[in-house]
This record gives sequence, structure tokens and C-alpha cells, in this order.
Amino acid sequence: MQSQDVAPGPGRPSSSAASTAASAASTGPLVDVEQAEAALVEHYPRLARLAYLVLPPDLGRGRRVMTAHALTQRALPRGRTPVPVIPAQSTGPDGDPGYTLVRLQVLRTALEAGRPLKRLAWPRRSQLPPSLPQVWGLKLFPRSGGAEELALDQRLSALSGPARAAYVLRGLEKLPDTDVRKVLTAAGVDDVDAALSEAGGVAARYALLESPAFDPCSLQARPTDLMRRRQHTKAALAAVAAVVVCGALLGLPGDGWGPDGAAAPAYARNPAAEAALDPARVTRVAPTAWQTSARTDFSVWPARGGLTADRELLRRALAVWARPGENVRVAATTGTPSGGPAGPPQLLYAGAVDDVRVVILYDGLRIARYAEPKDGTTGAALDFARVDGATGPEANAVVLSRTDGNVRFLTAPWVRKAAERDLLKPGAGAMDLALTDGVTAALAAPAVQSGTCTSWNVLQVTDSSGTRLLTDLSELVPARLTTGRPGSTHEASSARGLRAWAPFACSLSAVRGAGVRTVNTWEYATQPLPDASGLAAWVCTRAETWRGDGARVLAQFQTPGGKYGSVATKAENVPACGPRDPHVLAGVLWKSQAGSWYVLAAGSRGTTSITATGAAGGSAQGSLLAVKTKQGAHAELKGTLRDGRSINGLG
Repeated sequence: MQSQDVAPGPGRPSSSAASTAASAASTGPLVDVEQAEAALVEHYPRLARLAYLVLPPDLGRGRRVMTAHALTQRALPRGRTPVPVIPAQSTGPDGDPGYTLVRLQVLRTALEAGRPLKRLAWPRRSQLPPSLPQVWGLKLFPRSGGAEELALDQRLSALSGPARAAYVLRGLEKLPDTDVRKVLTAAGVDDVDAALSEAGGVAARYALLESPAFDPCSLQARPTDLMRRRQHTKAALAAVAAVVVCGALLGLPGDGWGPDGAAAPAYARNPAAEAALDPARVTRVAPTAWQTSARTDFSVWPARGGLTADRELLRRALAVWARPGENVRVAATTGTPSGGPAGPPQLLYAGAVDDVRVVILYDGLRIARYAEPKDGTTGAALDFARVDGATGPEANAVVLSRTDGNVRFLTAPWVRKAAERDLLKPGAGAMDLALTDGVTAALAAPAVQSGTCTSWNVLQVTDSSGTRLLTDLSELVPARLTTGRPGSTHEASSARGLRAWAPFACSLSAVRGAGVRTVNTWEYATQPLPDASGLAAWVCTRAETWRGDGARVLAQFQTPGGKYGSVATKAENVPACGPRDPHVLAGVLWKSQAGSWYVLAAGSRGTTSITATGAAGGSAQGSLLAVKTKQGAHAELKGTLRDGRSINGLG
């Protein structure tokens, strides 16, 4: 029960490097090693992100990650060091000279790493591959972003190192240009004006710099080229064996070599794997197959889009799916494998959408979405979503693209109409969306909202069986919304369902990115409030996942006259509030209008008694409890069901 007032490394640089910085600007206080170390440890993720963004993109995402960490860890001075009078960032470590010192060293070495090697001159340490950290057998790279992050990364890659540094100091460190000049000058940039001018040619999408796509501390792991490793291992073993055999033969009389044995070739061609990469063998379903099929799932979707005949595009999509390179941003919903297809997948879509070319494929278990820039620049995105068992409403739509806070969907062939609806405004009606060859017009995506939740736009689709609501939860497949007691749920598109969801729509943000399949909400109890404060509602919201486990349950509480509900408590991986166990018990610490504090609790139908223990002890017969207490009190809840079974409070 949550309290709730519903009156609510290895090497270190020489000190000479720091003295160079001091000569570039007037010096400030001396910083000792302990102060610099404290700043580095406290702000390590930000410093590593700064290094990653400034490093040259042609290093590849994996080496950029390792180099960013190496440069950040080597930014610690050897002794007391004077600090140039350069301000720290405007938010965060404001005025910390330790942070200023290590940030300057990180920036200087990141710029050095991007300079070309000179003939007849020893390379600087930062220009060489990092000796540490190292991870053998794995490639590490940041999590995948969307089309906006990919576009920004491509624009930054076209800038010079100093211009990238200027852009990052403006956006990530939030420094004004006068301070950016000082930092760049202290870092050894010769032409600061040119760097600022070049950086100004890129749109100021500074918020994207905080994206996980540019975070070298939140990483994904993939194996290195397994076939190449196997070949190298075999070659090394063969070389060792050859040396041993040669040595033995040279020590024996006579001549001739021993037999090689029945060794397999270094690479055995796999027909199934080759077929999966052949664009000519991609499965295509007839446009009318869904009309006569007994199935209503992704297997009967026809191939749509203007580029379904582009074999080169399909070849690239299949090859990237099987062997994503370092410049590919790979993302998969929780519990979704991201390996290549076992055989030729089914083509659902291939076409140009906004600024990218998109290919959507289906292998019977997963939806895979491949996207590449239309301008031919390098880099691509690959997203996976598990959809096994999807049928009817759950196979009605797939996210096609996200751009500038908007999302487009590819809908099932049986969808006849699409509309956009604000879930927070049940009486406002739905706004029709144009539907072209199954592709919807763009609608505002709730998954990218920040700050106060003032709207939650959902996709409303109509087919021959009725109208459904689907919500984008930052995943490839939208989640279906329902209402009603577990075991007898119905679509949320009815007037009653819309009213039930309106106060609790913003709570959907709590289940983003969890691989959610469906979300159901239902009112399980109403409770008269003490001090004649009116009637409150208790609502349970349960998000089921595609993988079966990991379901998230929220117990929510709405006071009389309140526009929005609030989360009282939550739990994960519990059967409560679901088809297997529809019972739920939850509590909240509440302050009345008279100023008194109470522990309130409510159980679902079939609860015969509730007991609270702890700082706010008490019990009550029936499914409702109200115990007067003090601010900050906590209590453990336990209930008894009509069949004699005990039930614990959620959370």
C-alpha cells in the first residue's frame, strides 16, 4: 500500500594536458584528484554520453562505446590541477570546478580521437583503439532510437569534430555560445567561429541528445560474427596442429605427411538460411486470401506498399535481419528473440513513408520492421515484436513509422475505417483518419508526450465485427484496450467503456515498453468516504503481455469530483485482477477535507472481511475498510473471501 494524499580505469593523462587548458583561459581554483574523482564518478553517464556524441561516427557504434568509456576513465588528473575559468553546465553540476576539469579533458581527447593520423608522427593515445575496457565475444552498442534519433545521428556524422562538440555543448550541456567558445578554445580548437557556424546548420533538436540512442551506459549486447570467429578458431587450431605435426615429422625418418582426416569445410552452406535471405522466395499472400480464410491474423495480410517489387530493398532488409551490423539500431520488445528467420518470411509491407523506406516482415512468431533513410545515407533501424497467437483485434494494426511525435499505422486488410480519439475526452467524438492502402494518416503519439498528461490519443479501427481501440505504447504492435470484469471483458469503444477509461488513460504510461498485448480496466468497488466526503471509486487496470508473464496490475483510486484517478498501488507477475483470479484488494492513505487522515481499503466482490495491521490497525466486515490514522502511517492489508481463502493487499 502506498501513501497517497488525495488531497494527493586504467590510464590517467599527464598534468601537462591540463596546463595546456590553463593557458587557453585564465585559471581558476586548484582541483585535487579527490575532487575530480568525485565529479567524474557522480557525472560519469553524462561525461560518457558527451564523449560518445563528439567521437567520429566512422569508428562504428561498438568502438565508439568502448572509446567513450576509455576516454572518460582516463580524464582523471594526476595531481592538483588549475582549472580554466569555464562555467559548468547551466543545470546539474553548476559551478563545480572538478566537473569543469574532467569535462574539458574528455572533450579534448574526444576531439583528438577524430583527427587523422599524421605521417612520421606518433599517434596520440586517444587515436588508438582502447586497450580497456574490452568485452570478448560481444558487440555492445546503445539502444535503438526512432527515426528522429537516426536522422540526428546522420546529420551530426556529417559535421566536423569541433562542430559536433559545439552542438553537444549547446544542447547537452546547455551552454551559451560565449561559454562554448571558451570551452572549445581550452580544448584546443583552432577555428571556433567556423565550428559554431557549422553546428548552427543543424536543427536544434537538443532534447534528442538525452535519448537512450546516445547513451553509452545503457547498452545492448549482440555476438560478434560467429562464423568468422569459428573460422578463426579453426584456423588457429589448424595452425597449431600443423606446427606440432611438422615438428614430429621433422624428427622422424622417412618422408611424407600424415592424413588430414575427415575435416569439414570452414563454412558449410545452409539451404534453409540461404532461402531466408533470398528476396525471390519471400512469401506473398493473395490480396483476397483473408476474405475466405478461417484465420484472422497476420498470416493472411497481403503484401502492400509501392516497393514490394524492389528486390534490392528486400535483400537489404533480409540481410540486416540475419546479420545486423554496427550501424543498425536493433530494438525488440521484452521476451522477443531478435535472431534471423528460420526460413523465408512473409512480406506485409514495403514502401516509402515520410523520410524512410520501410519493410515489414512476419515469420509466424514475430513482426520485424526494417527502416532505412530515403536519402541513401548509412544506418538503419530494425525492430521486433512478438505476436504469436494474435488473432482478430490483436492483429488489426502495426506501427509503420514515427516522425516528429506522430505515428502512422499499417492496418489489417479487413479494417474498413480508422479514426483518432482522445481517451481523456470521451464525449469529444473521433476524428476520421485517411486510410490509403491500409496506411493511416499521421496521428499524435501519446508515447512521446512529456510533462503533464493532457491528452492520450488512441487509434480507433472499425471492421465487420465492430469498433476497437488500440494504443501506441512505444512498441511495434499497439495494445488493445478493453473494459469489464475479468472473464467478461468487452471493447473499450462503447460509450460506457470510454467513460470508464477517461480518468485512467494517463496510467497507460506505466506499462510502456513492457511487450503489452491488451490492457483491461474495471471498477471493482465504490466506497463512501469518511467525514461525508462523498463516494470514491476503486479501479483495477491489468496489462497482459505477449510472452505471458510480466503482467502489470495497477489499483487506482478516484475521489468524488476528481477528473483523474491516481495509482494507489501496483504489482507485477501476480494473478490478481485477471481471468485466473479476478479478486483484488488495495488500500490508500487519504486525507479528508476536514483534515483527518484515514487508511482506506477496498476488496472486489466476494470479499467478506478486511484487516489492517501495523501503524494503522483495524478490521471491518465486508469489502470496505476505513481506519482513522496519522499522516505517514503504513499498514499491511489482508482479506478473507467468501470461500474462506485469504487474499493479500496488492503491491
